[in-house]
Amino acid sequence: MKIDSLEIIELEMAIFVRRLTSLSSDKKFGNIDRSAYLLLHQISAHGCAGVKALADIFQLDISTVSRQASSLEQKEYVYRIPDPQDRRAYTLHITDLGKHELDEYKKARSVRFKEVLKEWSDEECQTFAQLLRKFNITINESRAKEPN
Repeated sequence: MKIDSLEIIELEMAIFVRRLTSLSSDKKFGNIDRSAYLLLHQISAHGCAGVKALADIFQLDISTVSRQASSLEQKEYVYRIPDPQDRRAYTLHITDLGKHELDEYKKARSVRFKEVLKEWSDEECQTFAQLLRKFNITINESRAKEPN
């Protein structure tokens, strides 16, 4: 790969993150922020989860996920079930309100992305989706190999 390509990728990723952050913070999408979206999506798609498991999945500190989980709990998007073996541990379960808010957020984001990508062909969208997934998997795998 040429250095020019790497420079373009680096710059375009920085721009992409900035624009995506701006898009995600748009209040048209409701009361869910990016971190809440990812946690709710994970719990909704894969079932209940503990804070440690979520921290591992998203490669975050347990304290960060714990704060995010507390915020979701205050909004009544999730509830805790204590672990009978370890009273300090608990699993998070999504509530009906949490499912509803997640669905509404996803619908609003889908409408926005459909609007942004309306000039793209189906093939271009599929290629971008595949490459973006591959990029995220590669980042995840490379971070997992890093020494603690």
